Amino acid sequence: MTERFDCHHCNESLFGKKYILREESPYCVVCFETLFANTCEECGKPIGCDCKDLSYKDRHWHEACFHCSQCRNSLVDKPFAAKEDQLLCTDCYSNEYSSKCQECKKTIMPGTRKMEYKGSSWHETCFICHRCQQPIGTKSFIPKDNQNFCVPCYEKQHAMQCVQCKKPWHKECFVCTACRKQLSGQRFTARDDFAYCLNCFCDLYAKKCAGCTNPISGLGGTKYISFEERQWHNDCFNCKKCSLSLVGRGFLTERDDILCPDCGKDI
Repeated sequence: MTERFDCHHCNESLFGKKYILREESPYCVVCFETLFANTCEECGKPIGCDCKDLSYKDRHWHEACFHCSQCRNSLVDKPFAAKEDQLLCTDCYSNEYSSKCQECKKTIMPGTRKMEYKGSSWHETCFICHRCQQPIGTKSFIPKDNQNFCVPCYEKQHAMQCVQCKKPWHKECFVCTACRKQLSGQRFTARDDFAYCLNCFCDLYAKKCAGCTNPISGLGGTKYISFEERQWHNDCFNCKKCSLSLVGRGFLTERDDILCPDCGKDI
């Protein structure tokens, strides 16, 4: 007696028929496709045993259904991208979603190197200095008036010039006219277009206090008293005899001295 060879599901004889083994059990074609065939994402029909099953992220397509959602060109054996459950060829994806170059306005294709700055993108070859037209690449640059400049070109065209050496401004040349100490980050003042540190300016130009003989800078809100070609610091404007402050008070003079009314009443 001949041993039976039947479909594992419907028990129909498989002698002389096409069958498929799954986990070592034979199935007729109809049962296998009913039970195990994947459904095509495009046409919604089962992907039969005689068809090639193309899959991507647990989704399946007939070979003839595996095409770009926009241009409908086949994606078989071609690079593609997925966007919101749609498959797109690289051309359609680039036209729809890729960045546009700020300079040439063309699409920056996926996989090509691009330069980005404040939400704008450029092809690497389009990201150039406005002045010298050389690619900036990863070098430092300075934007001005919607244009980009490499540092040397920016300094030549836009940077302030140092009055000492005529090169772009730098702190090394910004020094006191008298003592030559650097003024960058320090308090300073100017006279006749020349910069001075406070000490040198006071020594050279400030009036001297008639009380303590130290300079009165007048800078930074310093208060002082002036009377008949003489000046005093507020703190030095005191009666010569009793040292009472005379700021805002009446006073008398005796030769070079100033006196309060009480000390001066016997003059």
